[in-house]
Order: sequence, then C-alpha cells, then structure tokens
Amino acid sequence: MGKNKMKDIEYEHVNNFRELVKRYEGFGDNIAFKYKENKEIKEVTYRKCVEDIKKVAEVVLDSDIKRVAVIGNNRYEWCITYLGVTTAGKVIVPLDKALTNTEIEKLLQRSKADVIVYDEKYQEAVDEAIKQGCNIKYKVCMDNSETEGVLKFSDLLEKGRTIIESGKTKYDSVEINDNQMYIMLFTSGTTNEPKAVMLSQKNICSNISAYQYNFRMYNSDTLLSFLPLHHTFECSITFIYGTYCGATIAFCEGLRYIAANLKEFKITVFVAVPLVLETMAKKIKKAIADSGKQGMIDTITKISHALLKCHIDLRKKLFKPVLKQLDEYLRVVLYGAAPMDKATIEWYNDLGIELIQGYGLTESSPVLTAESSERKRAGSIGIPLQNVQIKIDNPDKNGVGEILGKGPNIMLGYYENEEETKKVLKDGWLHTGDFGYVDDDGFVYITGRQSDIIVLRNGKNIYPQEIEFLINKLPYVEENIVYARNKTKTDTVLCAKIVYNKDDLVEHFGEKNEKEYKKLIWEDIKNINKDLPTFKHVKEIIITDEPLEKTTTQKVKRYAEMKKMKASK
Repeated sequence: MGKNKMKDIEYEHVNNFRELVKRYEGFGDNIAFKYKENKEIKEVTYRKCVEDIKKVAEVVLDSDIKRVAVIGNNRYEWCITYLGVTTAGKVIVPLDKALTNTEIEKLLQRSKADVIVYDEKYQEAVDEAIKQGCNIKYKVCMDNSETEGVLKFSDLLEKGRTIIESGKTKYDSVEINDNQMYIMLFTSGTTNEPKAVMLSQKNICSNISAYQYNFRMYNSDTLLSFLPLHHTFECSITFIYGTYCGATIAFCEGLRYIAANLKEFKITVFVAVPLVLETMAKKIKKAIADSGKQGMIDTITKISHALLKCHIDLRKKLFKPVLKQLDEYLRVVLYGAAPMDKATIEWYNDLGIELIQGYGLTESSPVLTAESSERKRAGSIGIPLQNVQIKIDNPDKNGVGEILGKGPNIMLGYYENEEETKKVLKDGWLHTGDFGYVDDDGFVYITGRQSDIIVLRNGKNIYPQEIEFLINKLPYVEENIVYARNKTKTDTVLCAKIVYNKDDLVEHFGEKNEKEYKKLIWEDIKNINKDLPTFKHVKEIIITDEPLEKTTTQKVKRYAEMKKMKASK
C-alpha cells in the first residue's frame, strides 16, 4: 500500500472533526499511520482509520458515556480514541503521560470523566483513582491486558463492529455544536495548579484551516510524532493538520530513538521544540569538528551562500554527507513552545532544512502567529494567522506591552473557573501573559514572559531568555536558567544555574575537580558579561550535571527550580 507522489491537495475549510473524518475517506488506501511493533514497521490506511473511528464512536453512543480521559504514549489507539469520542459529540480529556498517580487521580476527579483509555503501565494509577472516588465507570486498556474488569481496546473495536453490523447505528445522526466544549485540556502547571482549558471543535478546526496560508503539506509527507499528543501543539499540528493533508504520521519510539526514526521512517516534516533541535545540532557539529572536516564544511557553506544569491539551490547535494547523519529526506521543521537561538536556525537553513516557527498557547488551540516560507524575519515569531488578530496592550515608549490575541481559535474559557477566565478573556481578547511588540510590517516579537521578567530595584526590566541564549552557546552547556536573588534589602543580583555535559566539559577544559570547573566556567561567564550592560551582568553561578525540571514539552519549570534552590540554602 503505497502513497501518491507529492501533489497539491485541495485545502477546504473544515468546521469540526466529523468533517475532518469525512475528508479522510478521500485519502482511501494512503497510509495514515506507521509504527514499530517487534522491530517491524506496521501501516494503517486512512480507510481503516475511518472504520475504527466509527467503531469507537458507536460504542460511545450506545452507552451513557459523556467524557473520556486518555493517557499514554503516542500511538494509533490514542488518535482513534480522540476522534471516535469527539465525532460522537462527547468530550475527550487528554492527560499528560508524565503525571504522577496522585495527579492523575486529581485530574480525573476534576474532569468528571466516566471512562479512561490508557496504556497498561497506568493500571495501578487508574485503580487507585477509582478507589479514591473518581467517577470512572469503564476502563479500556490500549494493550492486551487480561486484568479483570478491564476492556481491551481490540474488544472495544469488535463491539463497535457488532453494533454497526446490527444496523442500530447512531453516528450519522450526531450534530456538533460550534460553541460547545468537546476537548478539555489541562495546562502544564509550570507555576500554579493546572487549569482546565475548554476548547470546541471549531476552535481547533479554525486553526488548522488557517495553517495552509503559512505552511503547505502534501499527501506524500511523513511526520514524526514525537512530542506528547496530549499537548495541543503536537495534537493540532502533527496529528490533526497532518491527517487533514493526507500525510502519514509515524510514531517515534522515544527520545533516544529520534535520530534513528527520522531516517528509517524517511521523515519529511518534523514538529519539535528548540531543545531537541539544538541538542541534535550540537551533536552533529561536534562530530564534524572531531572528524577534522569543519574547514571543508565552512568552505562548502560559503559556496552554497554564493549560489543561493544566484537563485541556485544545491544545499541538499552539497551537504548530503551531513544530512545523512540527520535525515536526508527532511525538508522542513516546524517548531514552537520556546524561542530558539538564531545561530541554530541559520545552521539548519544552511543544510537546506527550512525552519518555520509558530507561537501560541493551549488557550488559542494553539497557534496565534507563525512564519511562512515567504515571510520570515530574524528574531520574530512570524505574523498573525490569516484569521487571527494581534494587538499590544498598554505599550511602553518602545512599543512593548502584553500580546493579546483574538479569533475563532480562542478557548471558551477555563472549566468551572470563572474568576481565572475573566482574568485572561476580556472583550474576546486573550491576554497571553507574554510581552512583546509588533513592527511596522506586522511581524510579532516576544521580549519575555510576564511572569519571567526580572524587575531590579532600580526599575530595570531583564528578560532572562536573552542571557540564557548566550550561556547556551558555551560548548559544554546543556541548558541553563537565569534568575534573580535578593542579596540584601537593597541589592538584587542575577544568577545562573548551568547544567553541563560532563564529557564536553572534560574535552573543553581537561580533567579537573568541581571547584576548578566552576572557576573556569565563571571566566566564560565574565566574558559574556563584557558584551552586556552592567545591570544584566550575571554575578553568581551554580553548576550541575542534573537536568532542569521540565514539562513533557521540555519547558523548564522555573518556579519549581527556584523552589529547589531556595530549599537548598
């Protein structure tokens, strides 16, 4: 069962997931999903997807099910559950697979889910949640579980098939309300208690229908699904938009298999976060340096730049040996969730891999702004999507203020939390909590997260990401966080917690003890300080090889890190 050659597809507007699934029918025997099972690559066609989605929907409609929670790795059953539940007109509650048992219990109670679909490894968490009084009536395991009282996913599909064959179907009579909640998503909770975001199908469909004006995908494309599917960035762009375009979604086997999966699945489109892209780039750059071929690569880069000025693009051929270390089929990387170093962007572009950045929040389904192949500007997060408005609230003399967004993709509100809803939704405008500005050509720039801004005693504002970028350029640095500490009642100092790679540290400085390493790293920090205004100078550092605490989308939990540092004093 092969795929068609690359061709432009008809980009029609869809209003809900039922229209999306109807669209799948036109893709027939094209491959919708790929995954590894016992080292063998399995394939599922769009035709089979539609059949399985309807089976899940009929089981949901044949029962008293209202809300279904789903938790587990990125996999076919997860996607079929998501669309089966929502096309039946019921509510899906995707849960973070990194949650603790206690957190799973809390969110199941708050969501009022009456069904949970899960990977077998969550069996204990599910059983404990039910003991504690959750409203779960049915348990469905995506694996071949033989646990008593648990329905296997394969049996769920068989039940749906029986309903369809009996002729007692209800699927075709379902109507979707544009202004009703069908998706309940919990925010990552990097600072506070997770809030339950209420999204309609129209919210998400309006967003994917607008993507076509920024980035076109083809039915010959294959995407690697790596970021957690519960997160709206991965769910909307890789899963929903990818299948909207008739592309193939290949499920990554895990973090350490990214490089291998990119090659063996012949990935053409990769949705990622900056941390992953920067780590991949660092490893390849190091391999080039170790091989003694950096000079040759520099020369090829200069030749390539000269050819591009003459509108001759030979990057894929010139850099083929380098691309083989990554993925020679990769044509574009879509990234978001955090800003990325300009040098890393340029490095990928030099190889002929286009990087397109998007910006948004769970509350905006998720994209508000994005770059396109034709419209990019260094340092910006692109322009507003075709159906989105952006404005800057209460700008200062430099035009910097809070970024507000408005459009059909903006959430309905926070579930059972009117107070928090009123704080962020005012006259239809979503207050993002991010500060930035818009230039004369409509490009949007982020200067920092409102909650991350460091305000010094003299009133100066510091955006820590600006300094973190500079520290991350040090060859032995894995990641870092810049924060403020009140040294005295009148003196605030900037500090940096630096996570180093031990092997790179030894290679850079030689064998030393911890104290000597800290002294040498401090010298590098002082060199960074020389190029910064005095008020932005880092005055203290902590060094460690322990990774920073992060969400499943690799955002650093700043407040959790601050709490740990305060506790250690």
